Amino acid sequence: MRIWSLHPKYLDAKGLVALWRESLLAKQVLEGKTKGYKNHPQLNRFKNSGNAVGCINQYLTSIHENSLERGYNFNKNKVNLNFIPTKLTVTDKQMKFEMELLLRKLETRDPERFHKLSRRIKIDAHPLFRIIDGEIESWEKIKLKSSFHITGDMK
Repeated sequence: MRIWSLHPKYLDAKGLVALWRESLLAKQVLEGKTKGYKNHPQLNRFKNSGNAVGCINQYLTSIHENSLERGYNFNKNKVNLNFIPTKLTVTDKQMKFEMELLLRKLETRDPERFHKLSRRIKIDAHPLFRIIDGEIESWEKIKLKSSFHITGDMK
């Protein structure tokens, strides 16, 4: 499961559809409607928010909005729009890590998008997140040895 901190606009079609599906699964987990993935480390930031279900619905809303901009027809009825908007934090090094991970995927899946993104200096977070200084998040399983060099300020 990958619940990206990056803005969904950076994802290719395959990535956006996967994010929608995985975020809906995360919503089911956070609502207590499934037995699997209960202890998935990426869900901790939602669980620690004090309003996990509201935050995942807010997260899904932004994905849905981005999907409409791209001409997709994701089912809006799967999202509860009755949430109190909030902001969670994500570290700048987590954002760089995720962009490097995405670039690895895009290098073969969508070379055109890869070339556009690999030249970016500023990276936007998903609207749920505010970027702060810090290391890669403790819940992240780091397997990536970077060959890309993302520079610049994430904020």
